Amino acid sequence: MEPILIVAIVFGGAVLGLVVIGSTILMGIKILKGDMSRKGQRLQSEEARILQEVHQGLERMENRLEALETILFDQKGKKP
Repeated sequence: MEPILIVAIVFGGAVLGLVVIGSTILMGIKILKGDMSRKGQRLQSEEARILQEVHQGLERMENRLEALETILFDQKGKKP
C-alpha cells in the first residue's frame, strides 16, 4: 500500500473514533442531566396528567364492570 493511503486511513479512523467517543459522552451527559427545559417540564407534566386521567378512567371502568358482573350473577342465581 502507498504510505499516503495508510496515513489517510489511520487519520480517518482516529477522527471517527474521536467523534464516536465525543458523541457518546455528550449523550451520556444529556441522559444524566435530563431534559429540564421549560418545554420539557411542560411536556412531562402534561404526560403525567394524561396518565393519571387514563388510570382514573380505567379504575371507573373496573368498578362498573364489577357492578355489571354482580348484577348478572345475581340474575343467574334467581332463575331456576
